[in-house]
Amino acid sequence: MPYRHVQQFIMKKILDYRKLFNATKSTELKELKSTYRNLMKEWHPDKFQGNDEASLNAEERSKSIIEAYHYLVSIAPETIEAQLPEYTSTTTTSAIVDYEYKGQTLKIIFLNGSSYEYFAVPKPIYVKLVNSDTPVRFAKRHIYNSFSYRKLTNSEMTV
Repeated sequence: MPYRHVQQFIMKKILDYRKLFNATKSTELKELKSTYRNLMKEWHPDKFQGNDEASLNAEERSKSIIEAYHYLVSIAPETIEAQLPEYTSTTTTSAIVDYEYKGQTLKIIFLNGSSYEYFAVPKPIYVKLVNSDTPVRFAKRHIYNSFSYRKLTNSEMTV
């Protein structure tokens, strides 16, 4: 998938999530949480007991709400800022255990157990990482501070 299309896909995903939450780039975490709670109250499958079709629809909708909430929280400026010391420590002191590349999204798993997802990484950069004699050094110079990222949760690391 060409770089431009991946960026468009990621931006569309973010815009769709923000639209669902009626949020903007500057929406604070407190407001996201409040909207999340209200949406979950509205779409909780238990509200639709006795109507199997509506319950299944609500279950799918609530899963989408949960996914969108966790994603928006993970890329929020407040989250990135709060995690910066940990991120800096991880990327400067921890070795890379594994990495995975899919659709210009690079997931890097570190020895300390942290895992980060980097967005819109061109395939040539990934190929150079794979072929590098020192992947950690290459990543420090060409990935860690060059691409938007988010920390993955334990459940997202196993997906």
